Amino acid sequence: MALGLAFFAYNRGLPLTIRSIFYPLLGNRIHGTWGNIIDILSVLATLMGLATSLGLGVAQVNAGLNYLFGIQISTQMQVTLIVVITGVATISVMAGLDAGVKRLSEWNMGLAAILMLFVLIVGPTVYILSGFTQNLGFYIANLAQLSMWTETFKDTNWQGGWTVFYWAWWISWSPFVGMFIARISKGRSVREFILGVMLVPTLLSFIWMSVFGGAALSLQASGVADVVGAVQENVATAMFAMFSHFPFSGLLSLVAIVLVSVFFITSSDSGSLVVDHLTSGGKLESPVPQRIFWCIMEGAVAAVLLLGGGLSALQTAAISTGLPFTLVLLLIIYALFVGLNQELYVERAVEEKLADVRDEHRLSEAIAEATAELKNAPGDA
Repeated sequence: MALGLAFFAYNRGLPLTIRSIFYPLLGNRIHGTWGNIIDILSVLATLMGLATSLGLGVAQVNAGLNYLFGIQISTQMQVTLIVVITGVATISVMAGLDAGVKRLSEWNMGLAAILMLFVLIVGPTVYILSGFTQNLGFYIANLAQLSMWTETFKDTNWQGGWTVFYWAWWISWSPFVGMFIARISKGRSVREFILGVMLVPTLLSFIWMSVFGGAALSLQASGVADVVGAVQENVATAMFAMFSHFPFSGLLSLVAIVLVSVFFITSSDSGSLVVDHLTSGGKLESPVPQRIFWCIMEGAVAAVLLLGGGLSALQTAAISTGLPFTLVLLLIIYALFVGLNQELYVERAVEEKLADVRDEHRLSEAIAEATAELKNAPGDA
């Protein structure tokens, strides 16, 4: 998604919207009905993806508040948290990209790094680092097999309830994340872009999962705590159950609550900017009331889904928007392939023209040299 957006916006001069990627397939029709349909699907996918994240995030925040302060875990409390997070996100989105979203994101990433380093140093450091190495090797060795695992020979629905859900959830985030990556990638080569996008975030994810997952597995394997039981009882409280076995457990849990909250605040406000960008035809600066509208809309969708069916409603919403957008992604792959081929054709044509010019130049030089030699040659020559 990000590569397609960046290529057609910066190399072809088209607006930075999803419809622009389809120019090789639709031509100028991207400015009509077909382009509108593509952008509407992108907006719906982004809204549902963000609403799902917000709904799951407030469940974890609510669990943390219950763990620390005894605040009741309830749908009403989670809706209240959505209102608070949406309110802060609205203030951030009104401040703009640099003053609001960027500053909050930088603080949050710094806080996340501090929390991770604390768990790594205070926790079972050698165990975590050994686990990171083994996890990486296992992932590389089993990637192809697990990518095609369909749970055919097991009478369970774990994959349908979770794997497919996460798959659809990540796809629904692709317009939002792709837009941000494209905006910060101007001036990069395709090779630099792919290496940066595929390797760096993946490696950071491996490190993050290995640190927190390794710490939890160490507690489970040593018999100090039943982390698996905590996950089965309530997945939202599992992290706080793990922190209870660390020094400064109350402070760690408080930091985790702040971290989760700010992550979803920055997701909400940056998502609002992207949706606003898509619905305004690619304009980077749009009216503030329009930004506020989309920020409030995200919170409203999350609240309605929570009230309407809780976790299952959130999962269904993500899957229902992720599935049709999968078709859009597949078409994007083909459109990008066509666009890059066209670029290659133009480059080769230009190179041939330059070669012809160079040949003509060399021929002119040879004629000039021969003429000079004839002038200087003896008369009988």
